[in-house]
Amino acid sequence: MRRVSNPINLLDRSIPVGIIIWSLAWPSILEQILQVTVTYVDSAMVGSLGAHATAAISVPTSTIWLINGWMNAFAIGFSVLMARNLGSGNTMRAKQITKQALFSSVYFGLALTLIGIILARYLPAWIGAEAEVQLLARHYFHYIALGYFPNLVMILISTLLRCSGDSKKALYLNGLNNILNIVFNFFFIFETISLGSLQVKGLGLGVKGAAMATSLSCTITSILLLIILIGTDNPIRIRLFERFSYEKSIQRSAIRLGIPVALERSTLSLGQIVFTKMVGTLGTTALAAHFLANTAESITYLPPSGFSTAATTLVAQSLGSNDKELAKKFANLCTLWGTLLMSFMGLMLYIFAPNLMGFFTSDAAVIALGTTILRIEAFAEPAFGLSMLAFGVFRGAGDTRRPFFISIAGMWLLRLPLAYLLLHTTSLGLLGIWIAMASDLTLRGIICLVQYRRFTWLDSWKETH
Repeated sequence: MRRVSNPINLLDRSIPVGIIIWSLAWPSILEQILQVTVTYVDSAMVGSLGAHATAAISVPTSTIWLINGWMNAFAIGFSVLMARNLGSGNTMRAKQITKQALFSSVYFGLALTLIGIILARYLPAWIGAEAEVQLLARHYFHYIALGYFPNLVMILISTLLRCSGDSKKALYLNGLNNILNIVFNFFFIFETISLGSLQVKGLGLGVKGAAMATSLSCTITSILLLIILIGTDNPIRIRLFERFSYEKSIQRSAIRLGIPVALERSTLSLGQIVFTKMVGTLGTTALAAHFLANTAESITYLPPSGFSTAATTLVAQSLGSNDKELAKKFANLCTLWGTLLMSFMGLMLYIFAPNLMGFFTSDAAVIALGTTILRIEAFAEPAFGLSMLAFGVFRGAGDTRRPFFISIAGMWLLRLPLAYLLLHTTSLGLLGIWIAMASDLTLRGIICLVQYRRFTWLDSWKETH
């Protein structure tokens, strides 16, 4: 395979801080754009099958987010540890961490697959969806779960590459994953595909086909990412068949970093599951509007996600080299830029809410309801962006517990109780549920600002040594 040049030295003082941040952020932002584009196209394809198909995908979505959160926690635990060792100049140790992460992913990925297959049988009935929706949701979740192992490998290698400073390879391969997903969607979902005057026969599997397309594209991408990791020049290049010795200290440190992230994601996702159950009592229209509005809102996450990823990498490597001032500079600029861009995206969300909803469905009732709740959410976007950026900084510093506690406070002490109260004491319905969500995100941003400005996170990394 053709060799490519190594990424820039992220700790090189001769390179302006802004250029280093942007070199990491833009591939991540572009990657997020591609992923959101695919999510939009995916939702529009399924949405063309009717409200029942859209509702079926929305039923397991929160649970899928939960399991994806565990995957990301696994990847973050090993990746931050690897980045810290790269920052300290211990390249051999960084490669050892990378290799151990890959071997550990086999067992964790297979366990997640088994959990997903079991949940697929019982979750739709528990959510309380209509009988027709339950059957479609079971099929969808089952085939998504079959792809959990390759999905974990894809997330792990992508995160390792980003935290090593090589975000472009992750961009290229995840971009390919998104393209494959769209192509497979056409052939798996629909019975016929029109290519100009040419009619191509598809499998016509509907909702189930969308899940199959996702799992197949993840499988292909994970294989290619593994080839990239072992076959190209990068700071953590490894050889799979080299002698490998399992180190308990690596596993303990990765778990110490990863468990709070997993708990944080679990806290949010379990709350989302309860949230979805509340929405499920409002009927298929509300369920479809809730799912599509969440999908539409995901476009606003693009700038903060890119800068949050950059902050995690740069703070981890800076503190690994024991340079607190550089870590602080990176964190401040990432947080400022990301929050400003998120605020702008919130404005765009408010203005173009009807257009976004109209892209996914032609159902007038779903569009009207989705537009209203999106405009409620738009006011919380600046605070939400700030929390995403602060979480990225905290994780890079090894402080993965603080995001967990902040998430608990927002989701379980405010969002869910307020949503329940508004649902049962007012006639707001879905609007009340989204007012509760916006309140949670605003509180989370305020808490993050206070915690961030204390700068105690600069010393958190010592706990994982």
